[in-house]
Amino acid sequence: MEPDLYDDLSGQAALVTGANRGIGAAIASDLAALGATVYAGVRSVTHDLPDEYERVTLDVSQEGDIQDALNRIGEDEDGLDVLVNNAGVGHFGAALHEERSHHVDHSISVNLRGPMLLCKYAIPPMLNTATPRIVNVSSGMGALGEEQSGGSPAYRVTKTGLNGLTKYLHGEYADEGLIANSVCPGWVHTEMGGEEAPRTPAEGAETPTWLARFRDGPGGRFWRDREIIDW
Repeated sequence: MEPDLYDDLSGQAALVTGANRGIGAAIASDLAALGATVYAGVRSVTHDLPDEYERVTLDVSQEGDIQDALNRIGEDEDGLDVLVNNAGVGHFGAALHEERSHHVDHSISVNLRGPMLLCKYAIPPMLNTATPRIVNVSSGMGALGEEQSGGSPAYRVTKTGLNGLTKYLHGEYADEGLIANSVCPGWVHTEMGGEEAPRTPAEGAETPTWLARFRDGPGGRFWRDREIIDW
């Protein structure tokens, strides 16, 4: 099924977490260029953002921040059209028996618990809109069909869990109009991805932005470069 896309997001509201740098900044820029009102979630008031964004202080590991952000959007908007769960952390290298426990806790808090709570509070206002879309920025390192070796257990398992959240959202809310998808942006040159990564943030943002434009299209899928990939 070829998706039907919005060419213009004017009049729509989008919340992007981790919007001050890397892939999140590129997604926010793309959505703003399409006309959306972008609520840019950032952990600190010190982070620089373009003036046209609506800043929301949002540490996704803090439930109070999530509630405040959604309350702020609710005061300004009739609903929320797009949620991009982009904020994430990575602790790479060690195998599980060598992994530090606080790395496990940190990864679960940011990469999985945070998106779940964001969805919990965002879904009611999203279901007030014509075509609500959730885009979960995942990773091929969490794909069950890929070789699960090479360390980084907390990152891998939380991204697998994020894909599970996508499947749950589709199963629970697709009949109410929600289109939820996961996306692997590829290996991107960011603070997390490192200098050797071959993709720019703009390239990493292409498919997440495309998914955020769905007016009608497949949900409950895992994507890379606008193609469905195995979980």
